[in-house]
Amino acid sequence: MRILVTGGAGFLGSHTVERLVHSGHQVVVLDNLVTGHAEAVHPEARLITGDCGEAALLRTLLPEHRIEAILHLAASIEAGESLRWPERFFANNTGRTLTLLEVALELGLRRFVFASTAAVYGNPGPEPVREEHPLDPLSPYGHSKLMVEQALAWMHRQRGLGCAILRCFNAAGSGPSLGEDHQPETHLIPLILDRAMGLGEGLTVFGTDHPTSDGTCVRDYVHVLDLADALCLALAHVEPGSWGVWNLGSGRGHSVAEVLTAARKVTGHPLEVRTAQARPGDPSSVVADIARARHDLNWEPRHSSLENLLQSAWAWRLRHPNGYATPGATVPWAAPDSSGHPGFVI
Repeated sequence: MRILVTGGAGFLGSHTVERLVHSGHQVVVLDNLVTGHAEAVHPEARLITGDCGEAALLRTLLPEHRIEAILHLAASIEAGESLRWPERFFANNTGRTLTLLEVALELGLRRFVFASTAAVYGNPGPEPVREEHPLDPLSPYGHSKLMVEQALAWMHRQRGLGCAILRCFNAAGSGPSLGEDHQPETHLIPLILDRAMGLGEGLTVFGTDHPTSDGTCVRDYVHVLDLADALCLALAHVEPGSWGVWNLGSGRGHSVAEVLTAARKVTGHPLEVRTAQARPGDPSSVVADIARARHDLNWEPRHSSLENLLQSAWAWRLRHPNGYATPGATVPWAAPDSSGHPGFVI
């Protein structure tokens, strides 16, 4: 299949592109490289530097490469940042996606896979959340994704667009050759690993009085390779006129305190932390019920144990201490058999 992957130079996108190429697909990546890395794009994929909201570019690109399906991963993803600049998130995540959809429909494309987010649920509570759960985002980021989901429902009903909506939980880990490199970094596991390498100014745990077993936030961390597998399975599943919504997580929750304990074992670093009040927009617990993805897509998160998430991310970070800026570099003090970044922790 000839596939356009928007955001294919990013963390999830690059792993997914690699998986698609290895499966024999012809892949075109469209990425503006604001947060993505050209070095992360598989050499057998065609990288086009541009914006998925550029209608003129899309009207040339899609027919030229005879695109049959779109896998839309491009987005601004920082929930905290969205509280400061909501207009930017709605413009980027919602507005540009609507332009992409308008052109796709105009050109007769009817297969669309959308990477949504667990943030559409808001604060669902301690029990694993099913796809039917009420949608109540706590941030403009989550709401910008929900608006796309709602628009897709109308385009499915009125225009026959085949849609697969994948609500991704917390992506983590690394593949053998690709890793996580955001600037600035705000995600829990890479922040912890950066600090273990002596980078950054320390770690702050925001909120120790959440209604969880140890008072810290609980999240569902899922390996990026498992997410890439699910995206490829959904792409094979979607047909013109079809519809599906699936949670993609590990089905298990881990608190911030649990992640820190496991990271100390993997890295051998004491990882001292300070505490602060919980931040606005941070739900206490969000864990996926993944029964539907298991049943419909025949998908299983095989790589998503907490230990494997940390070990794989630590191994890549040791080889790339400055991310994609220093391919092949090593940390002199690191043990040769060590196996995923400064800042804050949720």
